[in-house]
Amino acid sequence: MENVINQIRRCREASKGNEVWREVNFDDFLTSDLKCPSVDDCTKEDFACSRQNLNLEATLVIENGYHFGPMCQLDCGIMVGSLRQVREMNPDLVEPFFGKCATHEVSRRFETLADRKKGRGFRNPYFELNEHLYTDGLFVMVPDNVQLSKPVQILNAIHGPIPALLNTRNLILVGNNAKASFIFCDDSFDGTNSFSNNVTELMIKQGAKAELYKMQNLNDKSALLNQTFVTMEEGSTFRSAAITLNGGHIRNHTEVRMNGRHCDCQANGLYLIDKQQQADNYIYVEHAQPDCHSRELFKGIMDDAARATFNGHVMVSDGASKTEAFQTNKNILLTDKAHIDTKPFLEIYNDDVKCSHGSTIGQLDELALFYIRSRGISERTAKTMLLYAFCDEVIKGIELPELQSLLGDLVKKRLHGELTACSDCAIPCGTPCNGEEAAHTFKIDTTKL
Repeated sequence: MENVINQIRRCREASKGNEVWREVNFDDFLTSDLKCPSVDDCTKEDFACSRQNLNLEATLVIENGYHFGPMCQLDCGIMVGSLRQVREMNPDLVEPFFGKCATHEVSRRFETLADRKKGRGFRNPYFELNEHLYTDGLFVMVPDNVQLSKPVQILNAIHGPIPALLNTRNLILVGNNAKASFIFCDDSFDGTNSFSNNVTELMIKQGAKAELYKMQNLNDKSALLNQTFVTMEEGSTFRSAAITLNGGHIRNHTEVRMNGRHCDCQANGLYLIDKQQQADNYIYVEHAQPDCHSRELFKGIMDDAARATFNGHVMVSDGASKTEAFQTNKNILLTDKAHIDTKPFLEIYNDDVKCSHGSTIGQLDELALFYIRSRGISERTAKTMLLYAFCDEVIKGIELPELQSLLGDLVKKRLHGELTACSDCAIPCGTPCNGEEAAHTFKIDTTKL
């Protein structure tokens, strides 16, 4: 394991000139005591979401990098199973799609000058690590014309007595004219440090619609790298939101390719971090065909000495006329030590387009704060109201009413400092932590804000 970690560090050093990866540093979490969990390290518990008001179609659990259970068809019509088992027993279902969304093509656009002179492209060390060491993950197939009315929850549960290096691989196929929503929940259930390196491939077929929401709430000793690769065919729709509430270092890396006409993509993000936490968001959207639309909105609030980065890249290829692409990143720094690096970027090779990008960094509006306090509202509540109003635009972009309501409550609690990892998970599952039941007590009724 130590050799693997040293290899990653060498690759990171070599990629410092790469715009996408040069500021990505997981060294504090890549410790020599990390171990890849085995099946014996899993309890195979039936993790169940206690938030019944989410109205879920099903809950699929990945425990320490493994999914248990044979391939089966759920009542809603979708096929689910362990990715490794499906590859072994039904390779015809997986091999035509496996590795087709997740490639190094985009990364090569950011290769260093030295690499170009030597004729070698940049290789993503974390993607290669996942390729070689992935243990398991989920295979999900939504057949043609199947319309799911309720979302499917995918719970990535991290727990155990040993520091874990987790490499999970997921493959999701949404068939022609189908519709499906997925809620990814990354939760740690104890204070053990871990490094999760997840790769998800999502293929959206012609006329289909897929929604992908990520809820992230880890302890401060854990790092998470989520790499999501999406391909869209003609007339398809993609909606996503990455919500970061806690974690030592979390990076959401998303690449979307519109390979057909009339595609529509909306990707949002919200990160609320404090202490020494770090949150990175990278999104690449490629308009390869005409008449496609994309919108990205990422917002963040940094407190204490927290650090965040936003790196957005919209690529409009030659011939992709009638493109509409809009990218926005807004941030609030609550202290002088908080830090944000933001880099929105457009690369356009066509004249007949409507594109814009921008970023803002600021503090709370003192005039608005004074106005609210003049109405007899305490300073703490007034700040919470302004911060929540700042987050509300992202929250309202979630198209699942139950999830939107739940996320609103969680954000309010997080802004009050009442929501911490493990004791109150982003999507609490009711699982005991360290041998004791998790206490869910909140002294302030934030629902009346």
